[in-house]
Amino acid sequence: MTTGTKTANRLIKEKSPYLLQHAHNPVDWYPWGEEAFARAKAEDKPIFLSIGYSTCHWCHVMERESFEDEEVAEILNKCFVAIKVDREERPDIDHIYMLACQAITGQGGWPLTIFMTPEKKPFYAGTYFPKESKFGRPGLLDILATIHEQWITNREELIKAGEQMTKALQSQPQDLHRGELGEYTLQEAYHSLQENYDETYGGFGSVPKFPTPHNLLFLLRYWYWSGDKKALSMVKKTLESMHRGGIYDHLGYGFARYSVDQKWLVPHFEKMLYDNALLAMAYLEGYQVTGKERFARIAREIFAYVLRDMTSPDGAFYTAEDADSEGEEGKFYTWTPAEIKAILGTDLGEEFCRWYGVTEAGNFAGKNILNRVRGEALITAGDPREEDHLAGACQRLFAAREKRIHPHKDDKILTSWNGLMIAALAMGARILSESRYLEAAARALEFIWTHLRKKEGRLLARYRNGEAAYPGYLDDYATLIWALLELYQADQKPAWLRRALTLQEEQDRLFLDERQGGYFFTGRDSEELLTRPKEVYDSAIPSGNSISALNLLRLARLTGREEFTDRAKALFRTFSGTVSRYPAGYTFFLTALHFALAPGRDVVVAAAQSGEKLRRELAPLTRIFAPTTTFLYRSEGKDAEELKALAPFTAKMRPLEGKTTYYICENFACRQPTTEREEVRRTLAEKKTPLAN
Repeated sequence: MTTGTKTANRLIKEKSPYLLQHAHNPVDWYPWGEEAFARAKAEDKPIFLSIGYSTCHWCHVMERESFEDEEVAEILNKCFVAIKVDREERPDIDHIYMLACQAITGQGGWPLTIFMTPEKKPFYAGTYFPKESKFGRPGLLDILATIHEQWITNREELIKAGEQMTKALQSQPQDLHRGELGEYTLQEAYHSLQENYDETYGGFGSVPKFPTPHNLLFLLRYWYWSGDKKALSMVKKTLESMHRGGIYDHLGYGFARYSVDQKWLVPHFEKMLYDNALLAMAYLEGYQVTGKERFARIAREIFAYVLRDMTSPDGAFYTAEDADSEGEEGKFYTWTPAEIKAILGTDLGEEFCRWYGVTEAGNFAGKNILNRVRGEALITAGDPREEDHLAGACQRLFAAREKRIHPHKDDKILTSWNGLMIAALAMGARILSESRYLEAAARALEFIWTHLRKKEGRLLARYRNGEAAYPGYLDDYATLIWALLELYQADQKPAWLRRALTLQEEQDRLFLDERQGGYFFTGRDSEELLTRPKEVYDSAIPSGNSISALNLLRLARLTGREEFTDRAKALFRTFSGTVSRYPAGYTFFLTALHFALAPGRDVVVAAAQSGEKLRRELAPLTRIFAPTTTFLYRSEGKDAEELKALAPFTAKMRPLEGKTTYYICENFACRQPTTEREEVRRTLAEKKTPLAN
């Protein structure tokens, strides 16, 4: 197949935007599948596996330098079978070979480059390679030539290395040291975060600096339980500093993936759906705790970005936006003073430049990333009306920027990342009393439920251009259950809770390791790879096991089904050895542990009304930060019968005297039901007993 003067390779038939980006390379790419492995075996060739994603800057660089190059293509096509994989479609494949790369080189990242036998056994690995060797970095041409020669003359050693690596992957140790996680585990995580905290700019660690929102969610809970003001101050400083930095898009909103410097000034410009979902949650909870309207506004701006730019016509959410436009990183986002003054005029332009750190020298390749890092004193001491004054300027600059060539958008729909954004929007609807967020969350959920489930109910992982594909992974189930629980808390409809239970039961059937505990990343019905991974580490996204631990505990409290509590406790035991080695690497897992250890409170709201009217009545309660409180909603009519089937203990809980009635249970003891909302508000606002230091 040809397009113009370029011949299309096999990737032209794929749906993945990443694979399609490589569909006109001279490299004879195969998608992952039996056709490629059969050819490698038949022609006795090693496999060149390249894994990346469509908004990855260095993936683009390697494509331009090497995969569009005839010289590189010639040796790849002659001596190897080349396979391309989209890591966002196939995180199972990516996970296994990333572990191999980390074992071989001590580091990982994308693009991920793997050399392996026709039996899929890796013997050499790396990330980005330039075409030619330079700066002490081996070039791809030299590597290809060396491995081809070794395959011809010393194949036994390569096969042996592949066998050894495969055995190491298959015996990836699940620390079977079983113990009890407890208060001290939370304390250890907190102290590690405190040691790594940047007192000047917030955040944790050095550079590159990632937002890692689940660290902030954990710290808010630690503060809530312990009363340690330092935990809260770390959260506030980090939320404020990230927003001031260039990692935040001050015109179009939304956060970039990470910062390459300590100040949050220079971002890696790609925007990921999952980052923005988790950060919206952190700002929402920051607003609940502090009452800072700025945090609520930032959450609203994140949602404005997602609903404007990252939402499909059918209501589901796209995956990511690229760092590059017109082949240049950050070009879409950067400005010169002259460009700004041409749009705003000299006086307003100079004022805007002063506030947003725009100078003639620039802060990025001679241009400027808009930021408020240098203007921090202005913002801290300035009149809030100044920001309102500049809001119109931001709108005018945004309108001008919209006329630029936009970065590439990865418009595939991932179940797991949609689950995170649905959960965030549902939280936003509840905390900010915004019905449009609830409508957006429900619409996206219905899209997933309709288009990414097989007839028998099996979740699928990816949708694009009318095609749903790949059996769903653990993360797809865990995040969608989370989304359904948040929808239930925001919308009060027991149908959301029923769906969450349906998915949890299917997750247990497909993913649970009955022998050693925990959930596998892939289901029993998924493709058999070199190994079946199981992950608990909370990296950029909380792990499926961490999310599941919290889901199970919430489901147990909402339904009274103790088997869910037992399963959550089993997760704590299963991963106790792993988590105990470095608790700060598992902060979302510890969020679930906090939910289990802290005194719990359950509120059944029995009301004669439902829908928007009830939501407005409950708004003063849902704005309160009460992370170990669960709400059940019992409205009269059909919903009451459905809730009774899901949570039988609610059967006799009815409105008293025709008024909304609150049934509150805490620490296995129930209070007298009350119709006084203010009494309930005071109860929810009560701080828990401080954690012993």
